[in-house]
Amino acid sequence: MPCSSSETSRVGCGGGADFKLNESTFLASLMPKKEINADRFLEAHPEYDGRGVVIAIFDSGFDPSAAGLHVTSDGKPKVLDVIDCTGSGDIDTSTVVKANEDGLIRGASGVPLVVNSSWKNPTGEWRVGCKLVYELFTDTLTSRVKKERRKTWDEKNQEEIAKSVKNLYDFDQKHSKVDDAKLKKTREDLQSRVDFLKKQADNYEDKGPVIDAVVWHDGEVWRVALDTQSLEEDPDCGKLADFTPLTNYRIERKYGVFSRLDACSFVANVYDEGKVLSIVTDSSPHGTHVAGIATAHHPEEHLLNGMAPGAQIISCKIGDSRLGSMETGTGLTRALIAALEHNCDLVNMSYGEAALLPDYGRFVDLVTEAVNKRRLIFVSSAGNSGPALTTVGAPGGTTTSIIGVGAYVSPAMAAGAHSVVEPPCEGLEYTWSSRGPTSDGDLGVCISAAGGAVAPVPTWTLQRRMLMNGTSMSSPSACGAIALLLSAMKAEGIPVSPYSVRRALENTSTPVGDLPEDKLSAGQGLMQVDKAYEYLKQFKDFPCVFYQIKVNLSGKTNPTSRGIYLREATASRQSTEWTVQVEPKFHEGASNLKELVPFEECLELHSTNEGVVRVPEYLLLTHNGRSFNVVVDPTNLEDGVHYFEVYGIDCKAPQRGPLFRIPVTIIIPKTVECRPPVISFQQMSFISGHIERRFIEVPLGATWAEATIRTSGFDTTRRFYIDTLQICPLRRPIKWENATTFASPSAKSFAFPVISGQTMELALAQFWSSGLGSREPTIVDFEIAFHGIGVNKEELILDGSEAPIKVEAEALLASEKLIPIAILNKIRVPYQPVDAQLKTLSTSRDRLLSGKQILALTLTYKFKLEEAAEVKPYIPLLNNRIYDTKFESQFYMISDANKRVHAMGDVYPESSKLPKGEYKLQLYLRHENVQLLEKLKQLIVFIERNIGEIRLSLHSEPDGPVTGNGAFKSSVLMPGVKEAFYLGPPTKDKIPKNTPQGSVLVGEISYGKLSFDDKEGMNPKDNPVSYPISYVVPPNKPEEDKKAASASNSCKSVSERLEEEVRDIKIKFLGNLKQETEEDRSEWRKLCSCLKSEYPNSTPLLAKILESLLSRSEAGDKISHHEEIIDAANEVIRSVDVDELARYLLQKSEPEDEEAEKLKKKMEMTRDQLAEALYQKGLAMARLENLKGKKEDEGEEESSQKDNFEENFKELTKWVDVKSPKFCTLTVLREKRLSRPGTALKVLEEMIQNENETANKKLYEMKLGLLEELGWSHLVTYEKQWMQVRFPTSLPLF
Repeated sequence: MPCSSSETSRVGCGGGADFKLNESTFLASLMPKKEINADRFLEAHPEYDGRGVVIAIFDSGFDPSAAGLHVTSDGKPKVLDVIDCTGSGDIDTSTVVKANEDGLIRGASGVPLVVNSSWKNPTGEWRVGCKLVYELFTDTLTSRVKKERRKTWDEKNQEEIAKSVKNLYDFDQKHSKVDDAKLKKTREDLQSRVDFLKKQADNYEDKGPVIDAVVWHDGEVWRVALDTQSLEEDPDCGKLADFTPLTNYRIERKYGVFSRLDACSFVANVYDEGKVLSIVTDSSPHGTHVAGIATAHHPEEHLLNGMAPGAQIISCKIGDSRLGSMETGTGLTRALIAALEHNCDLVNMSYGEAALLPDYGRFVDLVTEAVNKRRLIFVSSAGNSGPALTTVGAPGGTTTSIIGVGAYVSPAMAAGAHSVVEPPCEGLEYTWSSRGPTSDGDLGVCISAAGGAVAPVPTWTLQRRMLMNGTSMSSPSACGAIALLLSAMKAEGIPVSPYSVRRALENTSTPVGDLPEDKLSAGQGLMQVDKAYEYLKQFKDFPCVFYQIKVNLSGKTNPTSRGIYLREATASRQSTEWTVQVEPKFHEGASNLKELVPFEECLELHSTNEGVVRVPEYLLLTHNGRSFNVVVDPTNLEDGVHYFEVYGIDCKAPQRGPLFRIPVTIIIPKTVECRPPVISFQQMSFISGHIERRFIEVPLGATWAEATIRTSGFDTTRRFYIDTLQICPLRRPIKWENATTFASPSAKSFAFPVISGQTMELALAQFWSSGLGSREPTIVDFEIAFHGIGVNKEELILDGSEAPIKVEAEALLASEKLIPIAILNKIRVPYQPVDAQLKTLSTSRDRLLSGKQILALTLTYKFKLEEAAEVKPYIPLLNNRIYDTKFESQFYMISDANKRVHAMGDVYPESSKLPKGEYKLQLYLRHENVQLLEKLKQLIVFIERNIGEIRLSLHSEPDGPVTGNGAFKSSVLMPGVKEAFYLGPPTKDKIPKNTPQGSVLVGEISYGKLSFDDKEGMNPKDNPVSYPISYVVPPNKPEEDKKAASASNSCKSVSERLEEEVRDIKIKFLGNLKQETEEDRSEWRKLCSCLKSEYPNSTPLLAKILESLLSRSEAGDKISHHEEIIDAANEVIRSVDVDELARYLLQKSEPEDEEAEKLKKKMEMTRDQLAEALYQKGLAMARLENLKGKKEDEGEEESSQKDNFEENFKELTKWVDVKSPKFCTLTVLREKRLSRPGTALKVLEEMIQNENETANKKLYEMKLGLLEELGWSHLVTYEKQWMQVRFPTSLPLF
């Protein structure tokens, strides 16, 4: 996700009560440069302002109309390309159409479009596609546009309500007494119109207009035009023919704006020979802001310039609009491909996530390859998960080849950009800036830079610039500053290398804070541009070498780390020996004879504290690398965090500073000796930005902690961050966090889970801007009480049998109340793919640096919901990992039978509410390794859905689940004494019906409760710690063997039974016959005639004939087709003895034997066939009337002239409820032909509302027709837009 904070070190920039700003220093503080001496560097070297440098911005996208981002300081185009790497703006334009003689084409949305006659199109082929415009907007912009559109819609709806109310009033005035049935119906119709319009206002939901896109080749380039009339109130605006055609941005550098209402700029790019159009918009203001910090150029006010106003950029959108700006593997890979294609010098990426493994994963491998082979300098944010240690995110804080940047705030920034009353006396890291080290001991944060700025934002925000802060801001600040260095290096002929640039930055940074461990927060310190420049100039002739560090505990080959990190109690209390391997790495293409063979450095090894970390004195390093041993003795260290470094100095050029550093972080945790285990930290004093860290060895047996914070001694409101963090192998750091505000001195309590025996950091921080201006420190007392109930099995799996699971519980620390609560509340149903399609992606945006083309595997799964439910895909192999995975990317879509997409997602699936129906899940996987994708062709996907809570029974005896005896409720566990109980499986009636074998019911179980909460939680989540529990669904009960032939059958002769079987088979065969061609239909008619003569008046046969006619396409003569249906329906109706049927159905007696049961089923089937025939006859008659254009006096229900339709409808009402969903359509058509569209609409709307499954297109088309008939244009437009949502022409592209 973007690394910008929602919130709005000892580098002195002058602060405190005497700190004052003037206009120029205020403006300078909005885009801080003084902190890193960029201003001084630019004053001395104005021509080295980023000229000649190209930066790729990997972010949420970019607005090319934003202030300050049009041209560079030397007049060149600022933006070279704008690319959507995610595919979220892709439109399928593979459909080709040709214009008619009037210059009209049919758009993909179905709207006729006029093409501009001046547009060159030698082939005459127009490629069409469409997209819901809200899919291209951010949530914020969509909300604003919806609000404006709703205002206009409400005005129109109120006008129509007023008209309808007036019509009703006029009717009532004219007819003071309404006794006549016809008049009553007319008034009902008028009232229905009023009610419908009012209800529409309540149910209004704007899914947004559809824009049509047209792509063509003008003989030179691909061109793009959009029709955006649906966004405009003025019907003359937004027409396709008036659009100024665009081409790929990099060719002409032009952009468009959808409408004046949204003010949203967009860029167009065409791929795959015109088959794919990418409409590029931003997914948040974040990317434009970041680009502005790095490179904005404001000729009218240079103090607001970005770091490198002379640099050019390409914008690579990695934040997927479909996922609310979340990055995807596809976006990351394509962005890197684009950066290399454009020969970018720098990349800034202000995105990141927590990771399972540091310096690991496919994207990390690709970045490292680009850095080493193409000398790309990659800068990224360290993350905003501080203040606890080991919170740096991937990739910025965890990847060796990336420069990870922490966020710093100076007094000037606090006073100016943040507008605080009294700035801090000294600069410091923002409270939330992520800290190192990584879990494998690397420093994590490389350097720091200003972490806040007022920078340009997209025009659609309706402002020019805004304040944002976060490591998202410090990263482009550093990246832009590095662009200044590269500009100078290129101008002066200094070789550019990410290795030498990084070393210059680290060796010239100014420390933030006085303590060695402050490096874990700020890295080597606040970067200094001028000093780094001098360093690069001075040492330009030295080899460009990266020193790869591999550290192992002596005697072990795994795991390999990049530093030494002693955190757990045992390791931190004994001496250890480590083997360090140093391997010099040259860029690809380095000469064997001129660079590798001659490389030899005599290094002097140093430790920042020889008493704790001892190293050899010297090392002769050659190209093939060398190893040396390090001895770490932490036995004399006090409780807390300690940071040291081992570093190598060039004996011949010591002024170069450390050539490599090996971080050594040692945590000495405090042991909790007392029982019950309680530890307290008293009288801690806090001022703004102050952090207190306490490290505690969590007692063995503890599973949760209860903490209380008490504050005192302050006047103004104080805000605190409270973090706890533990580290376990192959897991993301286990972090609990709480941000709490104290308006006055008080106490607060909370609880959090802990891992027994592992060191826990408690980080308490007063927020950096909290309490500024106050002279009173905050006094804090913090107490933690550890609790624990240990069990013999943390994850419980019920195997599907009737046997319970025995659970042994034990309290090791103090007496605890054992109150187990076990609930199953979700079901996971496994599915295998029904289809697997593997293809090679054809466009250049999917070709790697190695030249390999990426492949895509699309897996299709089908599932059915018997009722509406919240569902979530669950893919155990792939979920929850973006950076720390060797797979490139994943993306899924869930669509219904109408191709409407109800849900989509990637590594973090979310629950989506789906109506009853059949669904298709498509999973899209990408990689260049075909063997890897082949292995995934049978990948299992679980569909997880919520079920009602199934509370599992607890027993004190093994037979309890069956006998119902010995219920277990609670007990008090005494320290060291084990107790046991049995957890029973769910009863069979609780398992959801038709659950397939292999499904898993999942939930949670908890054992204890909070000591400070008197309430007994009814759900495991109410309690401090819970554990997973699952139940494997056993095989379903086998179907009973079919009973032998019934007694009634035995009464019939064999020949009679054979004749019935043969007849049924013949009827079934008739129904399966195809009727695609005239020859097929002729054969079908012959068979029908033959069977009718063989089985005269057979209702099942005649019903099957009617059914076959209904399934036939209406493409031919529609009048003849409907007449044929009427004739077939009449035959069915005549074949039924309605009097006998009515007499039987009136009896309503339950059958007493099998023969009576068979008769009942036969009669019910006959009734259903009769009703269906009457219904289909009515539909055909109504449609026939429309086709023939007949206009009888529809207002006279009791006309003297015989009305066949009414007679048929009246007959149908005898057998079924004509307002039921199955027959409601005919009721609607009847009301419509009787000129009662209001009543028709009411009936239709009720039917649609009661429909609890996939939308029926015919019903909505009927609704649209009624709205058009009533002249409600605003509702017609609204409904047409919804038609595009409910019934899209095709599935969207991945």
